[in-house]
This record gives sequence, structure tokens and C-alpha cells, in this order.
Amino acid sequence: MRATKANIYLDNLRDNIACIKSFLGKNTKMCVAVKADGYGHGAVRVAVASIKAGASFLAVASVQEGIELREAGIVAPILSLSLPLKEEIPLLLVHSITPLVFDEEFIISVNSVAENMHRKIPVHLKIDTGMGRVGCKPENASRLAHLIDSLPWLYLEGCCTHFAASESPEEDDVAYTKQQIKVFNDAIADIRAAGIDPGIIHCANTGAIFLYPEAHFDMVRPGIAIYGYFPEPGLGEYLTKKENRKTELKPVMELCTQVVAIKHFKKGESISYNRTWVAEEDCDIGVLPVGYADGLMRRFSPGLNVVINGKKYPVVGRICMDQCMICLGNNHDVHRWDKVVIFGPGEDCLNAEDLAESAGTISYEILCAINKRVPRVYIDTEKNY
Repeated sequence: MRATKANIYLDNLRDNIACIKSFLGKNTKMCVAVKADGYGHGAVRVAVASIKAGASFLAVASVQEGIELREAGIVAPILSLSLPLKEEIPLLLVHSITPLVFDEEFIISVNSVAENMHRKIPVHLKIDTGMGRVGCKPENASRLAHLIDSLPWLYLEGCCTHFAASESPEEDDVAYTKQQIKVFNDAIADIRAAGIDPGIIHCANTGAIFLYPEAHFDMVRPGIAIYGYFPEPGLGEYLTKKENRKTELKPVMELCTQVVAIKHFKKGESISYNRTWVAEEDCDIGVLPVGYADGLMRRFSPGLNVVINGKKYPVVGRICMDQCMICLGNNHDVHRWDKVVIFGPGEDCLNAEDLAESAGTISYEILCAINKRVPRVYIDTEKNY
């Protein structure tokens, strides 16, 4: 195994699911987002752990992601949140992956494929209440629900929408989210008024789970919270004050490596491409076998500090494709082959949100960017993999 690896703490994942459940009613289902390879954590293992912890559905973003879960033996319902190509529709049905639908052409196409396969399949109607991405106009929801209900090879298993700013406590965003909830409720009421059962009603992403209990309906769709992060920096502290209880999520991934070499540098010597760092005094430099091809973005240097034996050391010079360097200074306690933590759940190290802040992005991108060439090692209280 490579020195560089991502430890995945499944105990933390289960604790995060328990935290989410504490905000839900006992009959509210959970659809866990395992798209993008489980936000970089490994979709199959995350899916299995989530189902064992109480998830009812899984959500993917592509047909291929759903097939990977099926080929791993997972039988739980899978929702495909993104639109497939027309030629992918048969694969959806063969592998029992439930599509979102929102326009007449696609609905009829799915029904035709289902008819050819002699298989009645579930679909979920997506309603665009203000995200502006995929979904039908709210005023068309009842008409499309009626179309689905009239077709012999489809049945309406659920209706859903997606929020644009539910994680934000800002006044304008709160008003916008509440308007989305109202529009969605009105669309569902129209479907019911047409004599059609809307099925499983779901719309709450992570932000709405914590901030809008009126949006929980029949099922919620947590994403980033499963992996240990709030969708907005400071939301955890806000919730602790608002709920008068500590609301804590635990990062699931630890990105780590080892010191593979230690070299002595003299004052004035430079490091890495473009000579952006020059030693101001004699010092030792540690070489780490991790770089931007692994997901450690070049933009992290300068500014990134890694942790070795509980102490922080700065990354110096340009991060390379496969390696980077750290300044150990003098009189340090670092030895060759020592473990190096880049980010993770430990109190003495950075987490993905810290790295995201330094790079001007979000924790989602940091986690998803960890390349597949970095081995995932799954750790829980029962087994180590």
C-alpha cells in the first residue's frame, strides 16, 4: 500500500447519521447521497454502512454509479438524481435504478423502455421551486403526475424538489427557502387535488434537515453531513445556540502520508518549481509522497500546515504532482517514516473545511478531489480493512 492513504472512520459516519436522525421524526426516511464515489469516501462501503445505520434509500448522480452499487450486491432503492442519456434508460431499468422525471418527452421515453422490458417501474417527479436546475415548473406538476399515473408501465413513487440556499441563516436566504417550501407544498396539493397520490415526498438536503423541520416530509436527503461537515461554515455553532444543545459532526476521512526522506538545507537554498521558497536559515526539509494528482491542490501552498506527532509543520515551495516538501526547522522530533496527517478528525490537525477556507472553496470539493489512486482504508470498531 502507498504511504499516502485515506483512512475512512465508519464509526464517525454512523455517529453522523445518529446526529441527523436526532433532528427527524421517527417515521421520516433517509436517502443518503453516495454520489461522486461517496463524496470521495468510497460509495460501496459508505452505502453499506449507511443502510446498516438506518438509511432507506441511496442517491447517485449517474447510471454508472448506480450500477457499481448493484454489482456490489446492494439491493436498497437507488435514486438517480441527474439526467441520463436516452441510451442509458435501459440500464437504469435493468439495474433497478429509479429515475427523476420532469418533462413529457422523458416520461414517455422511460415508459416505452419499461414496456419493451415488460417491467412496471417507479419514478420520482422533480419539481423546480427555485434551484433553476432540473425539474418541472410547479404549475405543471399535477399535469405531469397525471401523465405518469395514466401510463401503464410507470408509477409515481415520489415527488421532490431541491433547495438553493437552505444552509444559510441569512434573512434573504431564509425567506427564499420558505418560499420554495410554500411553492412545493402548493404543487403537492395540486397533485392530490387531481386525485393522485404523490408518493414519498422529499426535499430536505443537509441544510434543511437542520434548519427547516417543516421540510422533512416523508424523507430527507443528507449529503455532506454524513461525511462530517456542515454545508456552511459556522452552522454547527449556530445550531448549538439555536437548539440549545451541542450539534456536532465528525469528519469521516483522514488524509495521511509518511515522511519518506529528510534533507538538510542551508540558508539561501530554494525548494521546488519556480523557486518560490528560499530557506531563511539552515533547516531540515521533509519530503512527502503526496501531490496535486492525489488531490492536494497546488494552491494550498503557501499556508498549509500538516501534523506530525502532534506538531504542525508548513508545506514549503510549490506542491508537485506527486510530492511536496515541509520545513522541519531545527531540533525537531520528526523521523523518516513518521505518519503525517494532512487533514482529518483529530483535534490537533486541519479538517477539510479548513483546507477549503484556505483555497476559497467548500469542503465538498476537498473531499471529492481525493484521487482514486489514494487507497481507502476502512476502519471501525469491529474490523480494519
